[in-house]
Amino acid sequence: MKTIDWTRDELVAYILLFAANSDFKEDPKEKEMILSLVDKHTFQEIHDEFNADNDYRSIKKITISLEQHNYSNDDIDALLEDIKVLFYADDDFSINEQIMLRFLTKLLKG
Repeated sequence: MKTIDWTRDELVAYILLFAANSDFKEDPKEKEMILSLVDKHTFQEIHDEFNADNDYRSIKKITISLEQHNYSNDDIDALLEDIKVLFYADDDFSINEQIMLRFLTKLLKG
């Protein structure tokens, strides 16, 4: 896996789906939040791709795509803020979500 042919919106959708599934369920409010950032078509395509991937493949895709899109520190900070909003969307910032936030912070910030 050398390149990922995603737009920035597709990357954001994928990362948010990865985060949303940290507690092994996709809450409708979390889905709404993701759809507020990307269109339905992008969401559905990325959702289908996400469902076909395992965690290792997901992490590889995220890291490769972040490099390809030359995300700056400000871009990553904005993305982490979106992830926090996503986690609070269902009014339950679970321990799994807290762990995922720490993991994604380390992954995205390098």
